[in-house]
Amino acid sequence: MARPGSYARYAPKVKGKTILVTGGTGSFGSAVVAQLLTLSPKRVIVFSRDEQKQFEMGNRFDDARLSFVIGDVRDRGAVDHAMEGVDYVFHAAALKQVVTGEFFPMELVKTNVLGSANVIHSAIDHGVARVVVLSTDKASSPVCVMGMTKALMEREMIATAHRGGGKTVVCATRFGNVLYSRGSVVPYLIDRMREGKSLTVTDPAMTRFLMTIPESLDLILFALTSGKPGEIYIRKAPVAAVGDLVAAVAELFSPRALVETIGARPGEKTHEFLISAAEARRARDHGAYYSIAPQIRGQAFPAYYFKGTGAAKIPAGGYSSGDATLLSREEIKALLLSLPEVRAELAAR
Repeated sequence: MARPGSYARYAPKVKGKTILVTGGTGSFGSAVVAQLLTLSPKRVIVFSRDEQKQFEMGNRFDDARLSFVIGDVRDRGAVDHAMEGVDYVFHAAALKQVVTGEFFPMELVKTNVLGSANVIHSAIDHGVARVVVLSTDKASSPVCVMGMTKALMEREMIATAHRGGGKTVVCATRFGNVLYSRGSVVPYLIDRMREGKSLTVTDPAMTRFLMTIPESLDLILFALTSGKPGEIYIRKAPVAAVGDLVAAVAELFSPRALVETIGARPGEKTHEFLISAAEARRARDHGAYYSIAPQIRGQAFPAYYFKGTGAAKIPAGGYSSGDATLLSREEIKALLLSLPEVRAELAAR
């Protein structure tokens, strides 16, 4: 797989294609759109509910190949309308806030499960060539509603990946914490420091997988152009303790900032899994990333998925942030300083 930033290798498979990005007005979705536009597509369609963000995004890109559709993935008719003439789909639309899901579980079911099913089935019915759905480490051994609904989305992807006689390839990418994506912890902490507020940390001992947007984009483009039916793709990622991450942000922006421990919120785990114990036996190592073969056997999927070739050397307990060597504070600061958003924030202070 290409190194982050060397996306040109994907251009031959993107050139001349029409790509639909659901949830494309989010910070991560818009980064996907921006990268796709560099690869000579015929058209990129952004599907979301946010009229204002679509307006702002259209002005920012000012690209005739970019078009917008207002709609909700919960509405199959709206999804079908957006799906006309599409070659590839990247499905990022979701309700993602962990605490919100604990109080409004059915809302997450409607969007993350039923909405995702609408996107997958509409794509298959329209003869789309490739669909990639965006998942999360919280879907592996889930304890929160958000993770449970993403896990069900993955299962729907696997269960339907063989539909359409192989004409439509449906697969998934699973990420940890994407740094500086909308709603993520680093911009939240920077905003609090800007407002003169204390930095809140739930539990300093919690550990989380960290990855940058360029690393995540590379995995998405790989899955979008080369993914196999029913497979889940996971990028290997460094791990940091939450307490060290908060301290590193404070040291960069406001060393005297007060750090306040507030305790774990509903639905939070101490450690996350990118690959569960049950999935470890089906995981294969590809260098920069892992793939997990679908657990359904039989005629629906090729036999080679289950031969164990290239089996990953993952602990029996799974690929967990709790078993990883943690980044030091200096290493976390170096990672943060690699982000253009962080450098811009520091330059503006």
